[in-house]
Amino acid sequence: MSTPLEGTTAVVTGASSGIGEATARALASAGARVALLARRRDRLESLAGELGDRAVAYEVDVTDDEAVANTVEEVVRDLGGVDVLVNNAGYGSMTPAAEADLAEWRRMVDVNVGGVLGTTHAALPHLVKAAEGARGIADVVTISSVAGRKVAFPAANVYAATKHAVGAFSEALRQELAGRHVRVGLVEPGLVRSELTEDNGAAQDAESSMELGLMEAEDIADAVVYMVTRPRRAAVNEMLVRPTGQTR
Repeated sequence: MSTPLEGTTAVVTGASSGIGEATARALASAGARVALLARRRDRLESLAGELGDRAVAYEVDVTDDEAVANTVEEVVRDLGGVDVLVNNAGYGSMTPAAEADLAEWRRMVDVNVGGVLGTTHAALPHLVKAAEGARGIADVVTISSVAGRKVAFPAANVYAATKHAVGAFSEALRQELAGRHVRVGLVEPGLVRSELTEDNGAAQDAESSMELGLMEAEDIADAVVYMVTRPRRAAVNEMLVRPTGQTR
């Protein structure tokens, strides 16, 4: 088995389920040691048990900046650094604006934007340091959404706004860090079978209209691993991945 990430440490937020869990598995299979970050300790510990010495669980809420900063420092002490950061933790609520709960809007902003900012800020010095080391490169990958490119339907309102925001942040970060050999990538999935799509009813509605069905979390994990295993000279900065049958 090819292990292009041997000797590296990857941090994955939202690692307790869905895309985060699949990405953690894929990075570990590629040779990385993976720091699993999420709120649900039981799921993290179960995944860490499966991955063995390739993974360590860290219970943390990405909306708590101080806790995130402390956790990243703990990861560095335990695993030696941060070579790859995958900002995956996310939250979505699709409700027409006139019927929406303001607290739901604020939670989407706190998790989808604030979580990316806090985790990236904490990891950035360590990523820059890693890029100066033997591997000569480091990576930040943020899981966004097709909703970060266009607003496909009105109820996407604040969710789409948060994904547009992380897209702009990622592009600014890319420009700033290119000369320091820290690559910045954005993965924009279409409909993926996950807790978010199941909770919003999107999975069932879409499944009935697409002959080949939804994507699985592993499809997005493959995209992340592809990004972070390119030669140092190549940076994949953006990747849009939709189910074959998705039209919007």
